[in-house]
Amino acid sequence: MALRKNTSLFTGLFILALSWRVRGKMEVKMEDRVEVLLKDTAQISCVFTSEEGTGGTMIHWYMMLGEERKRIFYWDSAVEGMERDTPLYGRMNVSRTGVSGEVEVVLTIRDVQLGDEADYICEVMSLTDGSDAGHTRLRVFATPEFPSIEKEQTGISVTKEDPSKIGSCEVRNGYPKPNITWYRDQTPLQNTPGEVIIVTKNTVESSRLVTVHSELQLKVTKSDKDASFYCEVSYLVPGGTRMTESALINITVHYPSTAVNMWVESPTGTIIQGDTVEIHCQGNGYPQPPITFFHNKKELKSLTPLVLPDVTRLHNGNYSCLSFDLETFEEMASQLELFVNFLDPAVLDPKDTTVVQTGDAVSVTCNALSTLPTHTVWFKNGEQVAEGHVLKLEAELDTSGTYVCVVTVPTLERLETSGAIRVYVQGPPVISETEETETLLEERMDASVTLSCHAKGYPTPTLTWTASDSQVLKGVSHNQTEEEVTSMISVKVTSDLTVHCHAASVQGNDSKVFRIKAILQTTPPAPPTTTITTTASSITGLPKKNAKKEGNGVIIAVIIICLLLLAILGSVLYFLYKKGKIPYGRSGKQDLTKEKSTKNSIVVEMKSENNEEAVLLQGVNGEKKLPNDQ
Repeated sequence: MALRKNTSLFTGLFILALSWRVRGKMEVKMEDRVEVLLKDTAQISCVFTSEEGTGGTMIHWYMMLGEERKRIFYWDSAVEGMERDTPLYGRMNVSRTGVSGEVEVVLTIRDVQLGDEADYICEVMSLTDGSDAGHTRLRVFATPEFPSIEKEQTGISVTKEDPSKIGSCEVRNGYPKPNITWYRDQTPLQNTPGEVIIVTKNTVESSRLVTVHSELQLKVTKSDKDASFYCEVSYLVPGGTRMTESALINITVHYPSTAVNMWVESPTGTIIQGDTVEIHCQGNGYPQPPITFFHNKKELKSLTPLVLPDVTRLHNGNYSCLSFDLETFEEMASQLELFVNFLDPAVLDPKDTTVVQTGDAVSVTCNALSTLPTHTVWFKNGEQVAEGHVLKLEAELDTSGTYVCVVTVPTLERLETSGAIRVYVQGPPVISETEETETLLEERMDASVTLSCHAKGYPTPTLTWTASDSQVLKGVSHNQTEEEVTSMISVKVTSDLTVHCHAASVQGNDSKVFRIKAILQTTPPAPPTTTITTTASSITGLPKKNAKKEGNGVIIAVIIICLLLLAILGSVLYFLYKKGKIPYGRSGKQDLTKEKSTKNSIVVEMKSENNEEAVLLQGVNGEKKLPNDQ
């Protein structure tokens, strides 16, 4: 209370002094406006000139709240303070620069709010220079959010007489109020009676921020189906204006068809049998009207596209489509001709099979009906034998077989057909595999021989085997086809023998003779060696005429035992000689070989042809000299 009394007293004295005399003139300078973003800090400067400086000066700050001027700060040489009942209390402070001459007083407001936007007055009073006041307008700005845009989800028809809603655009929480401008492509839109209607609605939120909602209505045309629409938002910021564009939207425009087009989508080019044909029918409007297809004026279905799987010549003809617009109730039609290229199955004359006599002429035709020229080639066993629609043959035994005709269309690779015919040539059987009617064979005694006989002919001949004594032999295998037969037998060679193969049919017969000569098995001579290993296999080749009555086995066993004993005795004597057990010298020298030959030799009488056994015996009992006897 004492402070306020002193302040009032000082103010009264100050005013009284002013009324007495004014020696100078007080001048206050302030900016017209200060601009700041919401939540930022604002600084309002008040500059005045005084000869007395601040010593005899009073400074008051005021804030205009509507029509009311509300003091927010006061200062003099005795006291200063802030008013508590103002919106700025706690968020402001005042600073001074300079004592005499030019003095600057700055009002600083922190965390600026929208309610801080007002005129601020700085009043300076001096005892000597009088008083003056200035004011500054504080502007507060809030940057709005990014604009959102939504298009109309349903299609818009060009046939509607009044403008239709295209979309809406909204920008939220801006200050001051943002502005919205609509664009079609790059052209701004404005309200035009009967063409363009723009409806804008502003909403002030509880925070005093402003939300702007704009709706565009347009009388659409067909060209709008390709147009892009967007909205542009312009808003104020400290020192200028900024703009933001929304995303682009495209609208769905409904417009009636003025023409209908019909075409074959696939396959491209020539159509052949077996293809899947896809026919499309489409109008130049949107959406597509219902379509009905017809084939030779017969209604097919009301779907598009029209799919014809695996077409044949029956699909040829006129195809048409009819569209019916549900808005204009107009009908439009289009048509096309469909032609399917075909190749019928091959037809042979005669069919399937034919039987001819040997020496006759054979003529077979192969034809296939087609929309295009054809080419025919004949094959037998995978090899080409003729060319042309007619196959001509001279019937021989080898003429028999299956002939395949392949018919193609040279201009269309995918068209191909074929047929086959079996040709049988009647004639006497022929035994093949050799040009000779007699075969000579040599085989060892007691061996088994497999004989094979192969015959051709139609009807299929019968094969039989007989021995030289007219005995019928039974085959071990028998394979038969329509024109060929193969038989095999197995015989054991015990002596020279003759086997006959007979082929017979109603057309005639043929035969073949197999003559088999039995031979004895012999073993080739063994190489000379000082060590003899004799096995049973090495003597199996001894002639039978040298065998005794007791048989070959006994003789062979005796010879083997004798040879082994001789080899052992010779080795022992040589060993004793090397050890000095037998005296060495002219007087004591003995003919070991001769002595052994007289006392312990085994004499084997061999004939001139038994060279093999003679060589074996010489290797053991021969007159081989010792090194010291030479």
